[in-house]
Amino acid sequence: MKRRILLGVALVAVLGVGWLLYDQGSSMPDAKSDGTASTATADGADAMPSASQADAAPQAQDIVDFRMLDLDAGWFRYADGAIMVTEDGGVHWRPAGPDWREPVDEDGTGAKEADGDAEKLADEVERAIRAIEAAYTEFLPGETIDYEGRQLAVKRAQPVSGQIGWALAAEGSGLGMPLLVTVDGGQTWHDEVTADLRARMEEEKNRREGRAEEAALYGSPELARKAIKPGWTLLPDRTFPGDVVLVRHGEPGELEWQGKTYKLQPYKAGYFTYLPISRSMEPGLYEIGDGRLIVEEKEFKTQHLEVSKQMESMRENTERIQADQEKVGAARANSAATFLFDSEFIVPLEGRLSTPFGYTRYVNGKLSNSHMAIDLAVPQGTPIKAVNDGGVALADELYLSGNTIYLDHGLGLFSQYAHLSELQVAAGDTVKKGDIIGLVGSTGFSTGPHLHFAFWAHDVPVNPDLFVETTPFQWLKESA
Repeated sequence: MKRRILLGVALVAVLGVGWLLYDQGSSMPDAKSDGTASTATADGADAMPSASQADAAPQAQDIVDFRMLDLDAGWFRYADGAIMVTEDGGVHWRPAGPDWREPVDEDGTGAKEADGDAEKLADEVERAIRAIEAAYTEFLPGETIDYEGRQLAVKRAQPVSGQIGWALAAEGSGLGMPLLVTVDGGQTWHDEVTADLRARMEEEKNRREGRAEEAALYGSPELARKAIKPGWTLLPDRTFPGDVVLVRHGEPGELEWQGKTYKLQPYKAGYFTYLPISRSMEPGLYEIGDGRLIVEEKEFKTQHLEVSKQMESMRENTERIQADQEKVGAARANSAATFLFDSEFIVPLEGRLSTPFGYTRYVNGKLSNSHMAIDLAVPQGTPIKAVNDGGVALADELYLSGNTIYLDHGLGLFSQYAHLSELQVAAGDTVKKGDIIGLVGSTGFSTGPHLHFAFWAHDVPVNPDLFVETTPFQWLKESA
């Protein structure tokens, strides 16, 4: 938990580095000091000189170099040494003040060695964020660009983010404004930043912020770099029958899995769904997009229960059982289309594990079913906590499971609490992690006070042990 807090702090620090460098190292006077031509706007700023405006500029005012620090801040230098700076992605440019200094490239060379856990983690985060952004860069600079049907030699080009980049045409281009911008990966170029271009930049800023926010969920910078990429990510990529996998992709879409279609839902910078691994799934290698999932072999033990004939006869009332299944199915059919939690899951209570997950169960010597939950034996009336944030999808008395609660945690994931003596929430309620939702009992088909605790992913029961003191974002493991 301490490392996760440090990771969040480090992300905030890294995101602020570019702006701080610019803000502390530049001054924005309202009037030009070098006499160069510009277009004044209503707010006193100077619009980016267009090609037509720059045609009449003297040769001494040719642009010789530039750099964008991010999607907002940047500068360019005229041949006579005058500097123009922007803080809105090139919509407006202003002359740099006398105290302005060229920001140092953050390429890691000559950097001071990090001192302390927080600084070391900040360095790791910075490297991870750069690697993530590099994976999403869709503009690769070349020696020439196509500008309005002309092939122009490039003096310098710089990708900024996604499909956004800048290029400075070489001498002899004939352009009055040789500093050009692209927002479509270099297919088209522009000599001024219009409202439409700036809107594209704002969209990319939102995507970058989403990637940075998502990076904090994975537990370490290395795992964030491994997870956040344009293709498919499987969390984890090795699993067992009865488990569940979180799938991430960089684009929206659907996924076919074991005869069912799962829609990828947007969250932060990615698109996600859960894939349940049924208890009966054969071990082997399965392809998911460009990812490979390995399902390993697992053996499940056997449990024998002896119950009274009256209790055994409860299982023969198929009409009531079917009615409850329809009620539960309807409740689980309406799941939030996003994650409803942002922290680790907790255990609902502390108790003796009387039946682990996946046991093959025999009742009075007859094969009954697979126990796709865990049973925690505790005294009658023990309070039960919500294992994470969510919404109450169902809180009702059912025939076999007794007083039962289903909490929706989003994207088709539900936690289940059964055989309760008392319900302390109602359908439609919103709960926070740790809230008391009910009390332990022995209602329904039960041989004594205990909590029957389960997780369901897209109507398939999955192993609750996977969630304890972690989140699905942290199921990805470090490289061996």
